[in-house]
Amino acid sequence: MHCSVTLEGEELWLLADKAVYWPARQCLLIADAHFGKASAYRSLGQPVPQGTTTENLRRLDRLLATYPCQQLIFLGDFLHGPGSHASGTLGALDAWRARHRDLPMTLIRGNHDKRAGDPPAGLRIEVVAEPLLLGPFALQHEPHAHASHHVLAGHVHPVYRLRGKGHQRLRLPCFQLGTRVSLLPAFGAFTGGYAVEQDDDHRIFVIGDQQVWPVH
Repeated sequence: MHCSVTLEGEELWLLADKAVYWPARQCLLIADAHFGKASAYRSLGQPVPQGTTTENLRRLDRLLATYPCQQLIFLGDFLHGPGSHASGTLGALDAWRARHRDLPMTLIRGNHDKRAGDPPAGLRIEVVAEPLLLGPFALQHEPHAHASHHVLAGHVHPVYRLRGKGHQRLRLPCFQLGTRVSLLPAFGAFTGGYAVEQDDDHRIFVIGDQQVWPVH
């Protein structure tokens, strides 16, 4: 399921799988995949779940099978850290890339990419510095305003707290659309989140039960 919005005269689809699809350009935008995060934590002796990279890649495969895609752009933090270069993680990424061998892919280098290093050359992912200007948008990792383009960024891992009756609280990943800067949720599982609020300058779209809906 998706929710269609218009930004800077362009239609964008906010996807329940925590990504943005730009139909006019057949472009898929992914922020903060953090592939290999669990492996990185296990390399430090932390007891964390296994299989997160496999599940993230399965979701990405599903998106690429659902939406015609001519370009896949990662808005930073492709790998989580140096420990993400574990053989299991890199093997899963190699197999995934082989399934999409003809799809152009670009990574806009984020703060974790600087620590983890660029993706292995065999993945054939072009790596660029921010901003990447595409149409009316500045594609970035850091959510800093651009002088002339509307920024689409990651880094923050936005979540929104829905408040129910009594003390009920629900913390959901969300898109935060602003007048100059808009945020994508973290695509990767096991990534945490930063609570954002709705105000006159921002629109919030939360994700739950494989749906995206606006917060009023």
